[in-house]
Amino acid sequence: MIMGYIQRLTDYLKSARLEVKNVNWPTRRETVQFTILVIAVSALVAAYLGALDLLFIRVIEWLIL
Repeated sequence: MIMGYIQRLTDYLKSARLEVKNVNWPTRRETVQFTILVIAVSALVAAYLGALDLLFIRVIEWLIL
């Protein structure tokens, strides 16, 4: 029973290793460019949501007071 699990695990690890060899990895330049793009988009979304939050707070304060 234990040997069956070990054999299946071994087969899985072998196939995973073969699959990783087939991956088309990005170049260093592409990785840096995409990282900068993700940071920029995240900052823009954060600024947008922050502005909406501030707007909603002001509207709610104006309605309540």
